[in-house]
Amino acid sequence: MPRAQRERQMIDVAVALFAERGYVATAMDDIAERVGVSKPMLYEYFNSKEGLLIAAIRRARTDLLAVTEQAASDATSAEEALWKGLYAFFEFIEERRTEWSLLRHELALVGTSAAEEVEAIRRQQTEFNASLMRAYLPGVSDIEVEAAAEFLVGACERMALWAENYPEVTAADATGYTMDILWNGLGSKQPAGS
Repeated sequence: MPRAQRERQMIDVAVALFAERGYVATAMDDIAERVGVSKPMLYEYFNSKEGLLIAAIRRARTDLLAVTEQAASDATSAEEALWKGLYAFFEFIEERRTEWSLLRHELALVGTSAAEEVEAIRRQQTEFNASLMRAYLPGVSDIEVEAAAEFLVGACERMALWAENYPEVTAADATGYTMDILWNGLGSKQPAGS
């Protein structure tokens, strides 16, 4: 099996076991057994259990940016870009519920390296949102764009957490609720005639 495919398999199994049993309760032996490799091979790829978790977080960060960028790439207005980006985020969370749950429940038990990786996801999405806002909302000051981008990331994270309590809330529903609140503020920043 090619290295990249094996690595992805190891990460998939680790995420599933971390979510099922908890990060602390999952041993590298458990992961190796389920993948069908030796424990030393896991260490060769990731150096440690935390290294494996960090690899999973990095993969999620890369995948999240790819789906949100792709979603907003063909937007023709600020409102459409916001809608498509939000929907892509909430759909990503919905489709990867296991990883999202892992991040929410286990991160406090893990070292600072993993927490820094999660913060890197927030920074990445904040920068992505700010770049979209600058493109679609010319004339808005940098400080307003930065504030709105930070707010958007925090709001989306909280909305995703809230939606976990309501299984009937779909990605489209979460996007709609978020748009209802955010667009009233951001929409007023749009140049006349846009």
